[in-house]
Amino acid sequence: MNNRSVPANILIPHIVYHDIAAAIAWLSDRFGFTEHFRYGDPASPSGAQLHLGDAWIMLSSARAGRSSPSQLGAWTQSLTIFVDDVIAHYSHAKSKAVKIVEEPHETIYGEFQYAAEDLEGHLWLFSRHARDIAPEEWGATIATI
Repeated sequence: MNNRSVPANILIPHIVYHDIAAAIAWLSDRFGFTEHFRYGDPASPSGAQLHLGDAWIMLSSARAGRSSPSQLGAWTQSLTIFVDDVIAHYSHAKSKAVKIVEEPHETIYGEFQYAAEDLEGHLWLFSRHARDIAPEEWGATIATI
């Protein structure tokens, strides 16, 4: 399904973690990511690339000028990942004691999703298109070029 309000295109975010090895293990176990590669010292990597289906992410080490949300004491962004079965993904995350921020629900802009927080405070939305809704239908204003 396509939803004009929420396009699902490829973007590779770089996400900061204090402990890359712990983040790889946590994201793989709780959210189902698969490690593609890591670099730096194998026992204490300085970065990694993971994916969940067609969604790819880079993990970067925290250092001067780069901090994780838990280090800052605030969310820094949210990340939306499209999954085929939101309820199955939610049930798995919940069974692993992941902090659920929003229960599964349908949004006004046509997505069925839930929100969770990871081990270092990053906000994740796991979503699927539920309905095709034009942005104007829920109150957005289309920018003119």
